[in-house]
Amino acid sequence: MRSGSGCCPLRSRKLASLPEALKINPIKTIAIMMLSDLASEPRVMRQISLLRDHYQVIVAGFQGPGTPGISFTCLPRIQSSSRDRIYSAIYLLSRQYERYYWNRRMANYLDRLSAIRADVILAHDMTLPLALRAARGAKVIFDAHEYFPGQFQDRLLWRLSVLKFNSYFCKTYIPQADGMITVSKGIADQYEKDTGIRPVVCDNAASYVDIEPGFKDSSDKTIRMIHHGMAIPSRKLESMIDLMRHLDERFSLDMVLVTGSGTQSYLEKLKGMANGDSRIRFLPPVPMQQLVEFSSQYDIGLYLLEPNSFNHLHALPNKFFEFIQARLAVAIGPLPEMARIVRQYDCGVVSSSFDPRSLAERLMALGHEQINYYKSQSHKAAQEMCAERNKEKLLGLIEQVLGQSGGKGEAAR
Repeated sequence: MRSGSGCCPLRSRKLASLPEALKINPIKTIAIMMLSDLASEPRVMRQISLLRDHYQVIVAGFQGPGTPGISFTCLPRIQSSSRDRIYSAIYLLSRQYERYYWNRRMANYLDRLSAIRADVILAHDMTLPLALRAARGAKVIFDAHEYFPGQFQDRLLWRLSVLKFNSYFCKTYIPQADGMITVSKGIADQYEKDTGIRPVVCDNAASYVDIEPGFKDSSDKTIRMIHHGMAIPSRKLESMIDLMRHLDERFSLDMVLVTGSGTQSYLEKLKGMANGDSRIRFLPPVPMQQLVEFSSQYDIGLYLLEPNSFNHLHALPNKFFEFIQARLAVAIGPLPEMARIVRQYDCGVVSSSFDPRSLAERLMALGHEQINYYKSQSHKAAQEMCAERNKEKLLGLIEQVLGQSGGKGEAAR
């Protein structure tokens, strides 16, 4: 993908099949970069787990992963001053995107990252330009996660300001990377349309957990549902509270929600909406490593997400795969990526629309035998819908880019 390389093995081509015994040089070093607390990032933690047995892994972020044997470079949380924010707004609105990106904070991070020596840098989200400048001969793989220009499409201010920067970011920097991954086929299709680059799809499948389904006894008439994740207003979690109004007393819903900056008020709003319904509980967050085991005590994993943005339309979230690993029946709306897997494995119900009443109709028809059947189907799916399935893809891409020749494009310098 670098200019002057003469070829682009990821452009509209499938990843070449790997030999049975994939030979990996154990002395190679992989650096993983993300502007986040790494221990709270399931995707990063899975990558560390998949790669550490084959390469020396070093990571950079706001807070380390807490993983023994992994070197960590701390990127400090630098608060922008009022002056910084004013200049950032000016640069953004006047489309001076390079000046907008390379602010005081990014300059500080570049100094720290430039000290890292690696053969491959796996750059998450906004770290791609940083990685390209800090690489010094290293190959760079971009983990885009979701579709950048599709983030926060439901917010008018964002569409008027940041949307064009994110489009510029993608069209300018993605072609300079040596490889790219993203979370779903629909998002990969759109990136290929926008940039000509075909990402490798490495989804958010959870690591395999060797447990048995908790089948329901015929005498147990209760149906326990769980939803867990971030309390983010754009996800319209209130639709699942509304859903409960259309279900009978057999059903209960536990919501295990994590709040971030500015979202505590949204959680309080949800609690207010559920006030008076004893079937709905809000439980404290559960450590990421314990979520699957904790969830396995329930019957149904619930997620009714509206397609109010491109990324929501093509969502394949962590929680969806964690429901499967927990051997739960899955109940979702008709989003294409999730619905395809549920129908393929016949491991749950998909509503005909995003109206809560539509999903309620499917849930009301369930008895213990059908729920047990869906749990058994999730048990079968768990062996394939797991992070280990992505291992060959990720290792193959790394070996592929290590075999490339050619330098970075001019804009990366």
